[in-house]
Amino acid sequence: MIKRTLFFGNPAYLSLKNAQLVIRLNDAQTQQEVTKTIPIEDIGVVVLEDRQITVTNGALDALLQNNCAVITCDEKHMPAGMLLPLEGHTVQSERFRQQIEASLPLKKQLWQQTVQAKIRNQASVLKRLSGAETGCMLAWANDVKSGDGDNLEGRAAAYYWKSVFPEMERFVRDREGDAPNNLLNYGYAIVRAVIARALVASGLLPTFGIHHHNRYNAYCLADDVMEPYRPYVDELVIKILRSGADCSELTTDLKRQLLGLPVTEVVINGQRSPLMNAASQTTASLCKCFAGELRKVAYPTMEI
Repeated sequence: MIKRTLFFGNPAYLSLKNAQLVIRLNDAQTQQEVTKTIPIEDIGVVVLEDRQITVTNGALDALLQNNCAVITCDEKHMPAGMLLPLEGHTVQSERFRQQIEASLPLKKQLWQQTVQAKIRNQASVLKRLSGAETGCMLAWANDVKSGDGDNLEGRAAAYYWKSVFPEMERFVRDREGDAPNNLLNYGYAIVRAVIARALVASGLLPTFGIHHHNRYNAYCLADDVMEPYRPYVDELVIKILRSGADCSELTTDLKRQLLGLPVTEVVINGQRSPLMNAASQTTASLCKCFAGELRKVAYPTMEI
């Protein structure tokens, strides 16, 4: 089932009644209060942007009980925090143990697969949308060794960002940089929430990564697993730029397009699937790798 992504950019009051999220807000045209209801079980991600949104504890609890990722935004309207349930799976403690006890060689092999999948998807974006030469990237993907000790991910990234926006000769990928960095940041935050939600649902700890290990990062594993999914954000941003849209500011329309990422169609295990569902397949396969039941993580693949 495809879960819904809800975005609240205006003042609203969110509460719970009969397993429904009750939304009270003012209609922009009539200035009258409007009440809407949505089944809690249909919601996958909630983005709270406006500073005057009130959410009851009952509503928050119901959302988390149904494994919904709740994202809060800062004064710049950028995602700043995320709430996830503490208990996401019936055998969570067992899966925690398997994840924590994973050997270093296993984690290096999993990171190798992750980097390979990311570079190949980046190559696909370059070839289809930018017309850049991708033979070097495919060669780098094939040459990635366990743990990526040669940092081919970094080499591929340098080439990729230099080539991905041919109409922007001086583009530099920087979180604080000029547009379209703002669109990339927003899109990555949405995908990160989707991946974190899937990890929790699979009984894994988003904090303990297979490669990322920043002591201040609560979502190291989410940042690892989302790497092959980043090119889907890049592809959407390229299409937005080519539509002629002004990307200097994140408008409501731009956010609406980026919030559609969870339902973007991807190919995983040879089958077409919404990105949110593919994330669940990826995290489920990762669980089996930690348990010794599989040797390969299922990542989505883009056409080359």
